[in-house]
Amino acid sequence: MSTTTSAPATSGASALRKSLGGNLRQYGIIGALLVIVLLFQVLTDGKLLLPNNMASLVQQSAYVMILAIGMVIVIVAGHIDLSVGSVVAFVGGVAALLMKNMDMPWLVAVLLALLLGAVVGAWQGFWVAYVGIPAFIVTLAGMLIFRGLAIVLVGVTVSGFPQPFVDISNGSLPNFLGYLANRDLVTLLLGALAIAAIVFSQVRARRTLIKHELTAESLGAMVAKLVVFSALIGALAWVLAGSRGGTPVVLIIVGFLIIAYSFVMGRTVFGRHVYAIGGNLHAAILSGVNTRRVNFWIFVNMGVLAGVAAIVTTSRAGAATAAAGQNFELDAIAACFIGGTAVTGGIGRVSGAIVGALIMGVLNMGLSIMSVDPAWQQAIKGLVLLLAVAFDLVNKRRGSR
Repeated sequence: MSTTTSAPATSGASALRKSLGGNLRQYGIIGALLVIVLLFQVLTDGKLLLPNNMASLVQQSAYVMILAIGMVIVIVAGHIDLSVGSVVAFVGGVAALLMKNMDMPWLVAVLLALLLGAVVGAWQGFWVAYVGIPAFIVTLAGMLIFRGLAIVLVGVTVSGFPQPFVDISNGSLPNFLGYLANRDLVTLLLGALAIAAIVFSQVRARRTLIKHELTAESLGAMVAKLVVFSALIGALAWVLAGSRGGTPVVLIIVGFLIIAYSFVMGRTVFGRHVYAIGGNLHAAILSGVNTRRVNFWIFVNMGVLAGVAAIVTTSRAGAATAAAGQNFELDAIAACFIGGTAVTGGIGRVSGAIVGALIMGVLNMGLSIMSVDPAWQQAIKGLVLLLAVAFDLVNKRRGSR
């Protein structure tokens, strides 16, 4: 009896997964984000999706998205990085001192901060890749070292930065095209360009898969997906166009990083080696992958992105403090796992980590609008993380049967 009822259900799920090109998990994560957005839109009496709140959501969540992009690469390779929050405080403090105490131009200070982030990443990558110390231990030590250095450097709050530096996180793109129905035309144009780029890339990717006789989602599924994604991007652009300043500058930075790292992980030898190391380390070594070099550059990259997050965080706050970046590593790791990155490594996408970061951001914004106590906010986010990982493990077990 049970056989006759479960078989059609299993075959139906398999057919759905096949028609979606094996991306069922990714669509499930996006669906979860939409459900959470709609839930808080109702619970906050429509305040969540107000234009200025959406702009604030982007600006407040930028650091999580930037760190999650690097963290997903680290986790896919089978490592973890617990030091990124402390590195944010340390690098942000150095950038602040360069501008305030040494009167250095803000752009030079930003470039030196990114270089410092790369040096920090190289330091940690050396111990992980060439000495063989587990990343958990190395980055735990890094968390203590760089937090301590941040306390030494910026024991007193440093503020009063040049306006262009503050505008990195708090400013918006200049509106040189005027308005349409009281909406910022620059933002609407960027939304249209984003839709066109997604349609072009998806059609091109599907044609490439079919050309090489690989599994591709059905034409109907692709059209439905593009319609849904275009509607979501169009709606986001419309709402942001009604905000006080239009498109936040930091959204352009995050968008560039998403495109660049999606390409790196999906289309380059480095990306394939990262997945190979995380999927099966011994097989990767036997295949000739230089695992030490790949692991080293993974942590250099994480250091650079922590430097970017430091600039964004210091700019957003308008000040550098030793307490900056507290729990940032937990937010980034949670975003990756909520976004479908496998705990065991080998599986994960930049796009999934970004959706996970947005889920964390919507939870923060929605709970803050509802005036929920910060302690309860932490508890709720922890519960969401636990449920996301449990959902991932249950799906894996079902898939292995």
